[in-house]
Amino acid sequence: MTPVVLGIAVLISAVVVVETKHRNRALVNELEQLRVERARLDIEWSQLQLEEATLAHPGNIERVAREQLGMAEPEDVVVLGGGSE
Repeated sequence: MTPVVLGIAVLISAVVVVETKHRNRALVNELEQLRVERARLDIEWSQLQLEEATLAHPGNIERVAREQLGMAEPEDVVVLGGGSE
């Protein structure tokens, strides 16, 4: 009876080893995919930061205000209040 029990134990152990190796390979593959995704997101983040800096540049804001919004600097500046009486 002991050889049968040992045979079953060896068989169960072999199945567990195969399952563990399969799971390990799947996790390594998932880790690699996540690293690739992280690298892609890092590049996208850098591009977005550059775009934000470009759009926030005062010269760009002034150009958009003039061309797209039709804004202009006032010709005469009137100061209201401000004096103490």
